[in-house]
Amino acid sequence: MDKKHLIRASKRLSRHLRHAPGDIGITLTSDGWVEVETLLAALARHGTRLSRAQLDEVVEGNDKRRFASDESGLRIRVGQGHSVDVDLELPAATPPDVLYHGTVSRFLDAILREGLRPMKRHAVHLSATTETARAVGARRGVPVLLTAAVPPEFLRRLP
Repeated sequence: MDKKHLIRASKRLSRHLRHAPGDIGITLTSDGWVEVETLLAALARHGTRLSRAQLDEVVEGNDKRRFASDESGLRIRVGQGHSVDVDLELPAATPPDVLYHGTVSRFLDAILREGLRPMKRHAVHLSATTETARAVGARRGVPVLLTAAVPPEFLRRLP
């Protein structure tokens, strides 16, 4: 599969596994999984024909490691960024004292006025490193990095 088709397929998979499974008639389990064959059949019914080999190529070729397969290879899910309600069963972790948010200058006035807001997502994207935050911001233009201090009282509430 050429790079253009690989990216297009990755975006389509991400959309349906993160945000709109119902648009193609699939239902995710409570922890975000769907049977690969169910997904491929649903995509085909809605105009996207992918073979299992092509799906595997998309999963393996994703530079952000966005997709995960279960041990059997029969199910697939996305590991983060859902706007649909799923429980990824991720372990609780203590964040570093400082986190970073990557954005672009056109959003800066609104952020300074209203604070960081998740918009259509469940949470605001914060990064542990400036490199990651810069890469996130650069997707929309010249990145601007904001520093977010984690309040000590938040740290005490973590399990």
